[in-house]
Amino acid sequence: MPARLTLMLFAAASLAAADDWPQWMGPQRDGRYRESGLIDAFPEGGPDVQWEAECGLGYAGPAVAGGRVFLFDYVKQGGESFNNPGQAAKLEGSERLRALDAKTGEEVWAYAYDRPYEISYPQGPRATPTVHENRVYLMGAMGDLTCLDADNGARQWTVNLPDLLGCKVPIWGFSSHPLVDGGRVYVMGGGEGSAVVALDSKTGKLEWKALDSDHAGYAPLTIHEYGGVRQLIGWSPRELFSLNPQTGEAYWTHELVPDYGMSIMAPQVAGDRLFAAGIGNKSAVLKLDASAPTAEVAWRDPGPRSLFPGNMTPLIDEGLVYGCDIQSGQLKAVSLADGSAVWETAEPVTPAGFEGRRPPRHATAFLTQVVGQDRFLLFNEAGELIFATLDPKGYAELSRAKVLEPTNEAFRRDVVWSHPAYADRAAFVRNDEKIVRVNLAAE
Repeated sequence: MPARLTLMLFAAASLAAADDWPQWMGPQRDGRYRESGLIDAFPEGGPDVQWEAECGLGYAGPAVAGGRVFLFDYVKQGGESFNNPGQAAKLEGSERLRALDAKTGEEVWAYAYDRPYEISYPQGPRATPTVHENRVYLMGAMGDLTCLDADNGARQWTVNLPDLLGCKVPIWGFSSHPLVDGGRVYVMGGGEGSAVVALDSKTGKLEWKALDSDHAGYAPLTIHEYGGVRQLIGWSPRELFSLNPQTGEAYWTHELVPDYGMSIMAPQVAGDRLFAAGIGNKSAVLKLDASAPTAEVAWRDPGPRSLFPGNMTPLIDEGLVYGCDIQSGQLKAVSLADGSAVWETAEPVTPAGFEGRRPPRHATAFLTQVVGQDRFLLFNEAGELIFATLDPKGYAELSRAKVLEPTNEAFRRDVVWSHPAYADRAAFVRNDEKIVRVNLAAE
Protein backbone atom coordinates (compact mmCIF):
# COMPACT_ATOMS: atom_id res chain seq x y z
CA MET A 1 0.00 0.00 0.00
CA PRO A 2 1.42 3.46 -0.90
CA ALA A 3 2.74 5.35 2.12
CA ARG A 4 0.53 8.38 1.44
CA LEU A 5 -2.62 6.24 1.29
CA THR A 6 -1.61 4.48 4.52
CA LEU A 7 -1.17 7.86 6.22
CA MET A 8 -4.56 9.07 4.94
CA LEU A 9 -6.29 5.94 6.22
CA PHE A 10 -4.56 6.28 9.60
CA ALA A 11 -5.62 9.91 9.85
CA ALA A 12 -9.22 9.05 8.93
CA ALA A 13 -9.30 6.31 11.55
CA SER A 14 -7.91 8.70 14.16
CA LEU A 15 -10.59 11.29 13.36
CA ALA A 16 -13.34 8.68 13.50
CA ALA A 17 -12.14 7.52 16.92
CA ALA A 18 -12.07 11.13 18.11
CA ASP A 19 -15.81 11.59 17.56
CA ASP A 20 -16.64 9.80 20.83
CA TRP A 21 -15.59 10.26 24.46
CA PRO A 22 -17.04 7.02 25.84
CA GLN A 23 -15.41 7.01 29.27
CA TRP A 24 -13.37 8.96 31.81
CA MET A 25 -10.48 10.85 30.15
CA GLY A 26 -11.43 9.78 26.63
CA PRO A 27 -11.40 6.78 24.29
CA GLN A 28 -7.97 5.59 25.42
CA ARG A 29 -8.37 6.78 29.03
CA ASP A 30 -5.25 8.92 28.60
CA GLY A 31 -6.52 12.53 28.66
CA ARG A 32 -5.75 13.08 24.98
CA TYR A 33 -8.21 14.72 22.58
CA ARG A 34 -7.49 13.54 19.03
CA GLU A 35 -9.45 16.00 16.95
CA SER A 36 -8.79 18.58 14.23
CA GLY A 37 -10.71 21.62 13.03
CA LEU A 38 -10.95 23.27 16.45
CA ILE A 39 -11.23 26.99 17.15
CA ASP A 40 -8.05 28.90 17.97
CA ALA A 41 -9.81 31.07 20.55
CA PHE A 42 -13.23 31.49 22.14
CA PRO A 43 -15.47 34.18 20.59
CA GLU A 44 -15.03 37.67 22.06
CA GLY A 45 -18.70 37.82 22.99
CA GLY A 46 -18.49 34.63 25.04
CA PRO A 47 -18.59 30.91 24.37
CA ASP A 48 -20.92 29.46 21.75
CA VAL A 49 -23.21 27.34 23.95
CA GLN A 50 -25.16 25.15 21.51
CA TRP A 51 -27.58 23.76 24.08
CA GLU A 52 -28.11 23.25 27.78
CA ALA A 53 -30.17 20.70 29.71
CA GLU A 54 -31.08 20.33 33.36
CA CYS A 55 -29.31 17.85 35.57
CA GLY A 56 -29.16 16.83 39.20
CA LEU A 57 -26.27 16.64 41.64
CA GLY A 58 -23.02 14.96 40.79
CA TYR A 59 -19.26 14.96 40.36
CA ALA A 60 -19.46 12.39 37.53
CA GLY A 61 -18.41 13.74 34.16
CA PRO A 62 -20.46 12.97 31.06
CA ALA A 63 -19.62 10.30 28.49
CA VAL A 64 -20.39 10.80 24.80
CA ALA A 65 -20.88 7.85 22.43
CA GLY A 66 -23.05 6.92 19.47
CA GLY A 67 -24.61 10.38 19.20
CA ARG A 68 -25.70 10.42 22.84
CA VAL A 69 -24.52 12.04 26.05
CA PHE A 70 -24.70 9.83 29.15
CA LEU A 71 -25.12 11.87 32.32
CA PHE A 72 -25.02 10.28 35.79
CA ASP A 73 -26.52 12.34 38.64
CA TYR A 74 -28.38 12.28 41.96
CA VAL A 75 -31.96 13.42 42.55
CA LYS A 76 -32.12 14.45 46.19
CA GLN A 77 -35.41 13.95 48.02
CA GLY A 78 -34.46 14.56 51.64
CA GLY A 79 -31.71 15.00 54.19
CA GLU A 80 -29.17 17.73 54.91
CA SER A 81 -26.36 18.26 52.40
CA PHE A 82 -23.06 19.46 53.88
CA ASN A 83 -19.43 18.99 52.95
CA ASN A 84 -17.34 17.93 55.92
CA PRO A 85 -14.20 15.91 55.10
CA GLY A 86 -14.51 13.93 58.31
CA GLN A 87 -18.27 13.43 58.59
CA ALA A 88 -20.74 11.56 56.42
CA ALA A 89 -24.03 13.20 55.47
CA LYS A 90 -27.24 11.20 55.14
CA LEU A 91 -29.49 11.86 52.14
CA GLU A 92 -32.55 10.27 50.61
CA GLY A 93 -32.87 10.18 46.84
CA SER A 94 -32.05 8.27 43.68
CA GLU A 95 -29.09 7.85 41.38
CA ARG A 96 -30.06 8.41 37.76
CA LEU A 97 -28.55 7.96 34.32
CA ARG A 98 -29.96 10.06 31.49
CA ALA A 99 -29.21 9.57 27.80
CA LEU A 100 -29.42 12.85 25.88
CA ASP A 101 -29.27 13.52 22.17
CA ALA A 102 -25.77 14.91 21.61
CA LYS A 103 -26.94 17.35 18.92
CA THR A 104 -29.95 18.80 20.76
CA GLY A 105 -29.69 17.91 24.45
CA GLU A 106 -33.16 16.33 24.41
CA GLU A 107 -33.69 13.34 26.68
CA VAL A 108 -33.83 9.97 24.91
CA TRP A 109 -34.30 7.79 28.00
CA ALA A 110 -33.64 7.76 31.74
CA TYR A 111 -32.93 5.06 34.31
CA ALA A 112 -33.10 5.66 38.08
CA TYR A 113 -33.01 3.65 41.30
CA ASP A 114 -33.50 4.53 44.96
CA ARG A 115 -30.20 5.05 46.75
CA PRO A 116 -29.87 6.57 50.22
CA TYR A 117 -26.47 8.17 50.76
CA GLU A 118 -24.24 8.10 53.82
CA ILE A 119 -20.97 9.63 52.63
CA SER A 120 -18.92 12.78 52.99
CA TYR A 121 -19.33 15.28 50.13
CA PRO A 122 -22.70 13.75 49.20
CA GLN A 123 -23.31 15.73 45.99
CA GLY A 124 -23.99 12.72 43.81
CA PRO A 125 -22.06 9.98 41.99
CA ARG A 126 -18.36 10.37 41.31
CA ALA A 127 -17.63 7.99 38.44
CA THR A 128 -18.08 8.82 34.76
CA PRO A 129 -20.22 6.25 32.90
CA THR A 130 -18.34 3.86 30.61
CA VAL A 131 -19.92 3.02 27.25
CA HIS A 132 -18.70 -0.17 25.60
CA GLU A 133 -20.27 -2.31 22.85
CA ASN A 134 -23.71 -0.75 23.24
CA ARG A 135 -23.75 -1.10 27.03
CA VAL A 136 -23.34 1.55 29.72
CA TYR A 137 -21.60 0.76 33.00
CA LEU A 138 -22.23 2.84 36.13
CA MET A 139 -20.42 2.93 39.45
CA GLY A 140 -22.65 4.54 42.07
CA ALA A 141 -21.29 6.36 45.11
CA MET A 142 -22.53 3.64 47.50
CA GLY A 143 -21.08 0.80 45.42
CA ASP A 144 -23.90 -0.11 43.01
CA LEU A 145 -22.25 -1.36 39.81
CA THR A 146 -24.88 -1.44 37.05
CA CYS A 147 -24.95 -2.38 33.37
CA LEU A 148 -27.62 -0.89 31.06
CA ASP A 149 -28.54 -1.25 27.40
CA ALA A 150 -27.26 1.93 25.72
CA ASP A 151 -30.17 2.00 23.25
CA ASN A 152 -33.04 2.07 25.73
CA GLY A 153 -31.70 2.04 29.30
CA ALA A 154 -32.92 -1.47 30.07
CA ARG A 155 -31.04 -2.89 33.06
CA GLN A 156 -28.86 -5.88 32.24
CA TRP A 157 -27.48 -6.51 35.75
CA THR A 158 -26.59 -4.85 39.05
CA VAL A 159 -24.28 -5.82 41.92
CA ASN A 160 -23.65 -3.94 45.13
CA LEU A 161 -19.96 -4.18 46.01
CA PRO A 162 -20.32 -3.94 49.82
CA ASP A 163 -22.85 -6.79 49.68
CA LEU A 164 -20.79 -8.84 47.24
CA LEU A 165 -17.42 -8.38 48.93
CA GLY A 166 -18.29 -7.53 52.52
CA CYS A 167 -16.32 -4.31 52.16
CA LYS A 168 -16.86 -0.81 53.53
CA VAL A 169 -18.13 2.19 51.59
CA PRO A 170 -15.23 4.69 51.46
CA ILE A 171 -15.99 7.88 53.36
CA TRP A 172 -15.98 9.84 50.08
CA GLY A 173 -17.86 7.16 48.15
CA PHE A 174 -16.94 4.68 45.43
CA SER A 175 -15.16 6.64 42.72
CA SER A 176 -13.41 4.15 40.41
CA HIS A 177 -14.62 4.81 36.86
CA PRO A 178 -15.48 1.35 35.43
CA LEU A 179 -12.90 -0.08 33.03
CA VAL A 180 -14.26 -2.53 30.43
CA ASP A 181 -11.85 -4.72 28.50
CA GLY A 182 -11.75 -8.27 27.17
CA GLY A 183 -15.24 -9.21 28.31
CA ARG A 184 -14.67 -7.99 31.88
CA VAL A 185 -15.45 -4.87 33.88
CA TYR A 186 -12.80 -3.89 36.41
CA VAL A 187 -13.30 -1.68 39.48
CA MET A 188 -11.72 -1.06 42.87
CA GLY A 189 -13.50 -2.98 45.62
CA GLY A 190 -11.99 -3.06 49.10
CA GLY A 191 -11.51 -5.52 51.93
CA GLU A 192 -9.39 -8.61 52.47
CA GLY A 193 -8.49 -10.20 49.16
CA SER A 194 -10.79 -7.92 47.16
CA ALA A 195 -9.10 -4.56 46.65
CA VAL A 196 -9.55 -5.10 42.90
CA VAL A 197 -12.37 -7.04 41.29
CA ALA A 198 -13.22 -8.27 37.80
CA LEU A 199 -16.75 -9.18 36.74
CA ASP A 200 -18.14 -10.63 33.54
CA SER A 201 -19.22 -7.59 31.54
CA LYS A 202 -22.36 -9.28 30.20
CA THR A 203 -23.63 -10.99 33.35
CA GLY A 204 -22.04 -9.22 36.33
CA LYS A 205 -20.71 -12.56 37.65
CA LEU A 206 -17.60 -12.18 39.79
CA GLU A 207 -14.63 -13.65 37.92
CA TRP A 208 -11.78 -12.86 40.29
CA LYS A 209 -10.68 -10.61 43.15
CA ALA A 210 -7.21 -9.70 44.32
CA LEU A 211 -5.09 -7.87 46.92
CA ASP A 212 -5.98 -6.48 50.33
CA SER A 213 -7.15 -2.99 51.16
CA ASP A 214 -9.06 -1.39 54.03
CA HIS A 215 -11.34 0.32 51.51
CA ALA A 216 -11.57 0.88 47.78
CA GLY A 217 -9.57 4.05 47.48
CA TYR A 218 -10.55 6.41 44.69
CA ALA A 219 -8.18 5.69 41.78
CA PRO A 220 -9.31 4.48 38.34
CA LEU A 221 -7.73 1.44 36.73
CA THR A 222 -5.96 1.37 33.37
CA ILE A 223 -4.43 -1.29 31.13
CA HIS A 224 -0.96 -0.95 29.60
CA GLU A 225 0.99 -3.40 27.46
CA TYR A 226 4.58 -3.63 28.66
CA GLY A 227 7.06 -6.35 29.48
CA GLY A 228 5.48 -8.57 26.83
CA VAL A 229 2.06 -8.71 28.53
CA ARG A 230 -1.01 -6.62 29.16
CA GLN A 231 -0.96 -5.23 32.71
CA LEU A 232 -3.87 -3.96 34.79
CA ILE A 233 -2.35 -0.96 36.59
CA GLY A 234 -3.80 0.71 39.69
CA TRP A 235 -3.24 2.28 43.08
CA SER A 236 -4.96 1.18 46.28
CA PRO A 237 -4.63 3.03 49.60
CA ARG A 238 -1.78 0.62 50.34
CA GLU A 239 0.19 0.15 47.15
CA LEU A 240 0.80 0.55 43.45
CA PHE A 241 0.14 -2.68 41.60
CA SER A 242 0.13 -4.53 38.31
CA LEU A 243 -2.15 -7.54 37.80
CA ASN A 244 -2.82 -10.06 35.10
CA PRO A 245 -6.17 -8.82 33.69
CA GLN A 246 -7.36 -12.36 33.02
CA THR A 247 -6.63 -13.94 36.39
CA GLY A 248 -5.90 -11.20 38.93
CA GLU A 249 -2.43 -12.65 39.58
CA ALA A 250 -0.08 -9.94 40.84
CA TYR A 251 2.85 -9.17 38.57
CA TRP A 252 4.26 -6.63 41.04
CA THR A 253 3.30 -4.38 43.95
CA HIS A 254 5.11 -1.41 45.54
CA GLU A 255 4.00 0.28 48.74
CA LEU A 256 2.78 3.87 48.38
CA VAL A 257 0.50 4.99 51.23
CA PRO A 258 -1.14 8.43 50.87
CA ASP A 259 -2.67 10.23 53.83
CA TYR A 260 -6.34 9.49 54.64
CA GLY A 261 -6.44 6.61 52.12
CA MET A 262 -6.61 9.20 49.30
CA SER A 263 -5.17 7.21 46.40
CA ILE A 264 -6.94 9.25 43.73
CA MET A 265 -4.98 9.74 40.52
CA ALA A 266 -4.62 6.98 37.94
CA PRO A 267 -0.91 6.07 37.78
CA GLN A 268 0.50 7.52 34.56
CA VAL A 269 2.84 5.60 32.25
CA ALA A 270 5.29 7.23 29.82
CA GLY A 271 7.79 4.95 28.13
CA ASP A 272 9.27 2.74 30.85
CA ARG A 273 8.32 5.09 33.69
CA LEU A 274 5.20 5.01 35.91
CA PHE A 275 4.32 8.05 38.06
CA ALA A 276 1.92 8.29 40.99
CA ALA A 277 1.57 10.83 43.80
CA GLY A 278 -0.91 12.12 46.36
CA ILE A 279 -1.57 13.91 49.62
CA GLY A 280 1.05 13.73 52.35
CA ASN A 281 3.96 14.41 49.98
CA LYS A 282 3.79 10.79 48.79
CA SER A 283 5.25 10.25 45.35
CA ALA A 284 7.08 7.60 43.36
CA VAL A 285 8.29 6.75 39.89
CA LEU A 286 8.77 3.11 38.96
CA LYS A 287 10.96 1.80 36.15
CA LEU A 288 9.11 -0.86 34.17
CA ASP A 289 11.03 -3.80 32.78
CA ALA A 290 10.68 -4.13 29.01
CA SER A 291 11.44 -7.86 29.02
CA ALA A 292 9.17 -9.04 31.86
CA PRO A 293 6.19 -7.73 33.88
CA THR A 294 8.28 -6.41 36.76
CA ALA A 295 9.09 -2.94 38.11
CA GLU A 296 11.58 -1.33 40.46
CA VAL A 297 11.58 2.02 42.24
CA ALA A 298 13.42 4.73 40.31
CA TRP A 299 12.81 7.42 42.95
CA ARG A 300 10.45 8.22 45.84
CA ASP A 301 9.26 11.26 47.82
CA PRO A 302 11.40 13.95 46.16
CA GLY A 303 10.49 16.74 48.59
CA PRO A 304 7.59 19.14 49.26
CA ARG A 305 8.15 21.30 46.15
CA SER A 306 7.27 18.41 43.86
CA LEU A 307 3.75 17.63 42.59
CA PHE A 308 1.18 15.96 44.83
CA PRO A 309 -2.23 16.02 43.09
CA GLY A 310 -5.65 15.86 44.70
CA ASN A 311 -8.80 15.14 42.73
CA MET A 312 -7.28 15.29 39.26
CA THR A 313 -4.97 13.01 37.27
CA PRO A 314 -1.79 14.68 35.94
CA LEU A 315 -0.53 14.24 32.39
CA ILE A 316 3.01 13.46 31.24
CA ASP A 317 4.44 15.10 28.13
CA GLU A 318 8.04 15.25 26.93
CA GLY A 319 9.52 14.26 30.28
CA LEU A 320 7.43 16.64 32.40
CA VAL A 321 4.47 15.89 34.67
CA TYR A 322 1.74 18.56 34.71
CA GLY A 323 -0.90 18.72 37.41
CA CYS A 324 -2.55 20.69 40.21
CA ASP A 325 -0.95 20.37 43.62
CA ILE A 326 -3.27 19.57 46.55
CA GLN A 327 -1.40 21.71 49.09
CA SER A 328 -0.44 24.85 47.16
CA GLY A 329 -3.30 24.77 44.65
CA GLN A 330 -0.79 25.71 41.93
CA LEU A 331 -0.57 24.12 38.50
CA LYS A 332 2.92 22.63 38.52
CA ALA A 333 5.39 21.09 36.11
CA VAL A 334 7.89 18.64 37.61
CA SER A 335 10.58 16.46 36.09
CA LEU A 336 9.64 12.83 35.50
CA ALA A 337 13.33 11.98 35.90
CA ASP A 338 13.58 12.99 39.56
CA GLY A 339 10.41 14.83 40.66
CA SER A 340 12.13 18.20 40.90
CA ALA A 341 10.06 21.36 40.36
CA VAL A 342 10.35 23.10 36.99
CA TRP A 343 7.68 25.80 37.34
CA GLU A 344 4.37 26.59 39.02
CA THR A 345 1.55 29.06 38.42
CA ALA A 346 -1.80 30.05 39.89
CA GLU A 347 -3.14 31.48 36.62
CA PRO A 348 -5.25 28.55 35.36
CA VAL A 349 -6.98 28.02 38.72
CA THR A 350 -7.63 31.72 39.34
CA PRO A 351 -10.98 32.89 37.92
CA ALA A 352 -11.01 35.83 35.53
CA GLY A 353 -11.23 39.03 37.54
CA PHE A 354 -9.39 37.57 40.55
CA GLU A 355 -5.85 37.81 39.18
CA GLY A 356 -3.19 37.95 41.89
CA ARG A 357 -5.22 35.89 44.33
CA ARG A 358 -3.37 33.07 46.02
CA PRO A 359 -4.97 29.76 45.06
CA PRO A 360 -6.59 27.77 47.86
CA ARG A 361 -5.69 24.20 48.77
CA HIS A 362 -7.28 21.60 46.50
CA ALA A 363 -7.65 24.14 43.67
CA THR A 364 -8.45 22.07 40.60
CA ALA A 365 -8.21 22.19 36.83
CA PHE A 366 -8.75 19.08 34.71
CA LEU A 367 -6.15 18.81 31.92
CA THR A 368 -6.61 17.42 28.42
CA GLN A 369 -3.92 17.48 25.75
CA VAL A 370 -5.05 18.39 22.23
CA VAL A 371 -2.95 15.98 20.20
CA GLY A 372 -0.94 17.44 17.31
CA GLN A 373 -1.77 21.05 18.16
CA ASP A 374 0.81 21.91 20.86
CA ARG A 375 -1.85 23.02 23.31
CA PHE A 376 -4.01 21.83 26.16
CA LEU A 377 -7.64 22.27 27.17
CA LEU A 378 -8.28 22.95 30.85
CA PHE A 379 -11.58 23.01 32.70
CA ASN A 380 -11.12 24.72 36.05
CA GLU A 381 -13.18 24.67 39.22
CA ALA A 382 -14.59 28.14 38.46
CA GLY A 383 -16.38 26.68 35.42
CA GLU A 384 -13.98 28.12 32.83
CA LEU A 385 -12.62 26.43 29.70
CA ILE A 386 -9.06 27.44 28.80
CA PHE A 387 -6.78 26.87 25.81
CA ALA A 388 -3.13 27.06 26.89
CA THR A 389 0.35 25.81 26.10
CA LEU A 390 2.31 23.85 28.69
CA ASP A 391 6.00 23.26 28.08
CA PRO A 392 9.35 23.52 29.89
CA LYS A 393 9.23 27.33 29.60
CA GLY A 394 5.95 27.56 31.51
CA TYR A 395 2.21 28.11 31.16
CA ALA A 396 0.94 30.44 28.42
CA GLU A 397 -2.78 31.10 28.23
CA LEU A 398 -4.27 31.44 24.74
CA SER A 399 -7.99 31.89 25.41
CA ARG A 400 -10.50 31.55 28.26
CA ALA A 401 -14.30 31.40 28.50
CA LYS A 402 -16.75 31.11 31.37
CA VAL A 403 -19.16 28.26 30.55
CA LEU A 404 -20.73 27.29 33.91
CA GLU A 405 -21.25 28.65 37.38
CA PRO A 406 -19.75 26.61 40.25
CA THR A 407 -22.69 25.17 42.20
CA ASN A 408 -20.92 23.02 44.78
CA GLU A 409 -18.84 24.02 47.81
CA ALA A 410 -15.45 22.93 49.06
CA PHE A 411 -13.37 24.49 51.81
CA ARG A 412 -15.64 27.58 51.92
CA ARG A 413 -15.50 28.39 48.22
CA ASP A 414 -17.74 27.62 45.24
CA VAL A 415 -16.46 24.90 42.91
CA VAL A 416 -17.42 22.66 40.02
CA TRP A 417 -15.43 19.44 40.26
CA SER A 418 -16.58 17.40 37.27
CA HIS A 419 -14.50 15.99 34.44
CA PRO A 420 -15.26 17.42 30.98
CA ALA A 421 -15.92 15.39 27.84
CA TYR A 422 -14.78 16.40 24.34
CA ALA A 423 -16.46 14.98 21.27
CA ASP A 424 -17.82 16.08 17.88
CA ARG A 425 -15.69 19.26 18.11
CA ALA A 426 -17.49 20.33 21.27
CA ALA A 427 -17.00 20.36 25.03
CA PHE A 428 -19.63 18.79 27.29
CA VAL A 429 -19.46 20.04 30.89
CA ARG A 430 -21.86 19.96 33.82
CA ASN A 431 -22.44 21.36 37.29
CA ASP A 432 -25.23 20.45 39.75
CA GLU A 433 -27.94 22.23 37.77
CA LYS A 434 -27.24 21.84 34.06
CA ILE A 435 -25.06 20.36 31.37
CA VAL A 436 -23.96 22.44 28.38
CA ARG A 437 -22.54 21.73 24.96
CA VAL A 438 -19.92 24.33 24.00
CA ASN A 439 -18.97 24.62 20.34
CA LEU A 440 -15.23 24.12 19.65
CA ALA A 441 -15.51 23.80 15.86
CA ALA A 442 -13.72 26.30 13.64
CA GLU A 443 -15.96 27.91 11.03
